Amino acid sequence: MKLYMHPVSTTSRAVMMFVADEGIAVEMQAVDILKGEQYQPPFIAVNPNSMIPVLEDGDFRLTESSAILKYLADKAGSAAYPKDLKQRAKINEVMDWFNSNLYRDFGYGLVYPQLFPHLKRSSDEVHAATVKWGKEKSEGWLKALNDYWIGPKRNYLCGDRVTIADYFGTAFTTIGELIHCDLSRYPNVVRWLDTMKKRPGYAKTYEVFIGFAASTQGQAFQHI
Repeated sequence: MKLYMHPVSTTSRAVMMFVADEGIAVEMQAVDILKGEQYQPPFIAVNPNSMIPVLEDGDFRLTESSAILKYLADKAGSAAYPKDLKQRAKINEVMDWFNSNLYRDFGYGLVYPQLFPHLKRSSDEVHAATVKWGKEKSEGWLKALNDYWIGPKRNYLCGDRVTIADYFGTAFTTIGELIHCDLSRYPNVVRWLDTMKKRPGYAKTYEVFIGFAASTQGQAFQHI
């Protein structure tokens, strides 16, 4: 199998860390999204959406991080995506929540517009309003993550065992580190992230990401 990815890519890291922890044999094919390689004809032939990650398994090709995680977990028979219908439904639920809610406002409302020029809004006024909205909405989603999805008693998003939802959610939540967010007002989130950062695949998977975050230290951001 081959995974088209980039170590700074949020959605790639979710899959990369899961693959590392599970010991799944996957060839990593880097796509330099920081230089726009995803928009060039060779990669467009792989994914016309110009997005990573993409998984190739023989002549089978799959896009979307959530779908790739589920496919790999099933293929490997991983306990991180149990067969029980209700347990699986709860995992799917929280993954959809991250994709549809927190990532939309935290990523594309607050973090990315401040980092990447191509996502900066067309005027200073519109840009400031976008970031303000993203910050306010993100604070609400993080409170829900802290109080409801994790809460004071759970070690992981869906109970006391790690699932693919935790890999998915960790990638989305840690993007706040790129603009140096302080999540201390969300202690259950901090505790959960600390637990995930102790997993065997974290250090190698997040090495480039951590370096990227360090490179933005000292810049002026609107952050939590």
